[in-house]
Amino acid sequence: MILTIKELMNGYKNKLYSPIEITKWYIDRIKKLDPFINSYITITEETAFDQAEQAEKKMTSGNLEGLLGVPISYKDSIDTKDILTTSGSIIDKDRIPNKNAEVVTTLEQSGSILLGKNNMYEYAFGITSENPFFGDIINPWNENKTAGGSSGGSAAAVAANFSLCSIGTDTAGSIRVPASCCGVVGLKPTYHLISMKGMTPLSWSLDHAGPITRNVEDAAIIMEALTNKPYTTACSGDIAGMKIGLPKHYLNENMDSEVKRLFENAIQQLSDLGAIIIEVDTSFLTDIINLARILGTSEVGYVHKDRIEHSLHLYSEGAQNTFTKSRGITAFEYISALKIREELIRKLSDIFAAVDVMITPTTPITTSDVQTNEVTINGMAEPLGDCMIRYTSLFNITGHPALSVPAGTTKEGIPVGLQFIAGHYREDLLFRAANSYEQVALADFYLKRDALCLGQI
Repeated sequence: MILTIKELMNGYKNKLYSPIEITKWYIDRIKKLDPFINSYITITEETAFDQAEQAEKKMTSGNLEGLLGVPISYKDSIDTKDILTTSGSIIDKDRIPNKNAEVVTTLEQSGSILLGKNNMYEYAFGITSENPFFGDIINPWNENKTAGGSSGGSAAAVAANFSLCSIGTDTAGSIRVPASCCGVVGLKPTYHLISMKGMTPLSWSLDHAGPITRNVEDAAIIMEALTNKPYTTACSGDIAGMKIGLPKHYLNENMDSEVKRLFENAIQQLSDLGAIIIEVDTSFLTDIINLARILGTSEVGYVHKDRIEHSLHLYSEGAQNTFTKSRGITAFEYISALKIREELIRKLSDIFAAVDVMITPTTPITTSDVQTNEVTINGMAEPLGDCMIRYTSLFNITGHPALSVPAGTTKEGIPVGLQFIAGHYREDLLFRAANSYEQVALADFYLKRDALCLGQI
């Protein structure tokens, strides 16, 4: 059984199945198959059935609004009342929050059913799907490829049809990169559009929360529930005359040949749909990775200062190295980075005054093999972590919304992502552009992904 959220809700309306039946199907599937994927740290079976029973009672009384009966999951850095929330770390292996994160409360009030908490990179420190404490997350497309991170468990769970949606977090690309690696849709909304209250932070000025789903319309449905804004209406329009910006610098540089091929194919498909492709000057973008590192690394050291004092030895070696770097960043460097951020926001906003959306590949490279630390593109070596966020981290710095959708698969059969970016609070334009692209470009891709799921991963 493979359904979209819209199809699920229509099935409820037509009484084809009940929330309890749907919940049982998903819980059974997770128990049977997730040991091969390791996308969940905690399965909330009892909570899920309690919520399913409540949903059935409401449906019996004629209530079919919101997300009633929709099974979802959360990245394990998002607090869930009375449910284990580890942030992927042994330090918090026994942590039970006494209240929900605001996003959880909002979606539960909309009627969603909690299936469990998704595996992740320790405290969201990394962009791959490795976890030495709870086990690595496996990419459902290929066990030898990374699922991406830090929301790797969320993306893998949605790709494997273990959840219709997972809420993840994104500090430099941690929703969009795993969405790209796993062949699903991932949205980093406008900064502060979705409350981060009740989530373990990484960098408060870069952190965003958003949905990972199986298609564009599902992401719009989840965002409607979170914001009460009519995003689904944007999924019914075409893009004839829409101005799509194509970066001339930085965001189109030094990419893998297969990524370039798929990206150019996507540009042509958007043009065929009637979009107007306009080159935009992005020559002002330089050293974005270092800027993100200064902001994020400075703040993460402060966020973890209490844990560091008592439990430094329980962090991974990589995390400990990050804290050492955090202490070495000066106030002058941090303040200078904040000033540069202001200028970047202004210049990017100027671009969005001239175009509706901008497009880039989600990552410059195809999904890497597990345990990869460095990649070489066109003879140039680059740390894997820097490379994977080269096209995504800018929009955490500036707070512009960005949406990753599949762009097809490589010759090896591995997904690649296409990133749409818009002006602040213009998620509607992202949904409009991405949904139109999805309708003409991704039917075969989704059939492949569904076949993967039906083949029991």
